[in-house]
Amino acid sequence: MDRLSFEKIVARALQRLPGKFRKKLQNIVIEIEDVPPQNLLDDVGITSGTLFGLYQGVPLTEREWNFGNALPDRIVIYQKSIERAAVSPGEIEEIVLDTVVHEIGHYFGFDDAALYSIEEEKSRNKGKKRPAK
Repeated sequence: MDRLSFEKIVARALQRLPGKFRKKLQNIVIEIEDVPPQNLLDDVGITSGTLFGLYQGVPLTEREWNFGNALPDRIVIYQKSIERAAVSPGEIEEIVLDTVVHEIGHYFGFDDAALYSIEEEKSRNKGKKRPAK
């Protein structure tokens, strides 16, 4: 997939975030790279598996009253890593959405344990039908 098409998928994932969360995203950039460099994988302790995205910054919950004049927080989405893991264009979109939501969760102060718990709950509820209103 070319970079522009992938960027559009990332942009759609951002648009799918609830408005109340999108409005709170300030001083943050989202970049796309092919794959994470090996030294980054070493630094974060990933010896097996695939890294689809990375949040770098100070989560909102850790900012004090004097936080300011800082470089933007950064989220990197790894295009080739996602493409290699996906079996279809639809799955690429699903992984991108999950990755964007996960990394933005870090921006809001959620740690991996909390985010994985939320993601597991989402997976369990995915097949369940919602009650009629």
